[in-house]
Amino acid sequence: MFYYLFPSLLTYNFVLLAAAVIPAIFLMVKVYRSDRLEKESTYMLWDMVKAGIFSSLIALVLERVFGTLLDLTVTGKGLYDVLLYFGVVALSEEGAKYFMLRRKSWNSEEFDCQYDGVVYAVFVSLGFALWENISYVMHYGFATAVVRAVTAIPGHTSFGVFMGVFYGIARKYQNRYEAGKSRWFRFLAVLVPVFLHGSYDYIASTEIGTVYFIGFIVLLFIVSYFLVVQSSRRDRYI
Repeated sequence: MFYYLFPSLLTYNFVLLAAAVIPAIFLMVKVYRSDRLEKESTYMLWDMVKAGIFSSLIALVLERVFGTLLDLTVTGKGLYDVLLYFGVVALSEEGAKYFMLRRKSWNSEEFDCQYDGVVYAVFVSLGFALWENISYVMHYGFATAVVRAVTAIPGHTSFGVFMGVFYGIARKYQNRYEAGKSRWFRFLAVLVPVFLHGSYDYIASTEIGTVYFIGFIVLLFIVSYFLVVQSSRRDRYI
């Protein structure tokens, strides 16, 4: 009986794993192919994915710590929800992504084009989403994979696009010795994704309806796609 069930379990788990991984890989390939001037090395891209996976572990610790502090200090539901989704979840996750992004790419010799910022940030974000998605799918099954494929994966990609656009501009100004402008755009590289991520989670948690949430996801992804196309077309060596 065990030998009969074992191949079935392996097949089932393989399907779940594929469902968790394929959406992230598809979006990675799209962003990679949009890099017109100089493709990044396989080593650099894999480093960004690993950075994203590690950032998910950092975020998990931060969310536990800040979530506990929030539970102990805030009682009003309205304020609690805002602080939870924007402060605890969004800031922990996007902050961890940015920390690993800058640590692994800011001083790299390969970071020589403005669009590289988008590539790096999206690969970090999708590394984060990839690990998170595998965890969710293995726990909750194929239906969760389908839902996350059209919500969470595009969401993380979009947050990464916005982060990368500002991050690439920040590096450009750093190379021009305009430190003040560089710091401002690095700040935006965190602030804007945190706001978008917090809005995503907040809308998903409210009772305003699925239509509004799907509308937010679609709009976010359309704007992100436009940013990828425009950033690729206007890419320059920095």
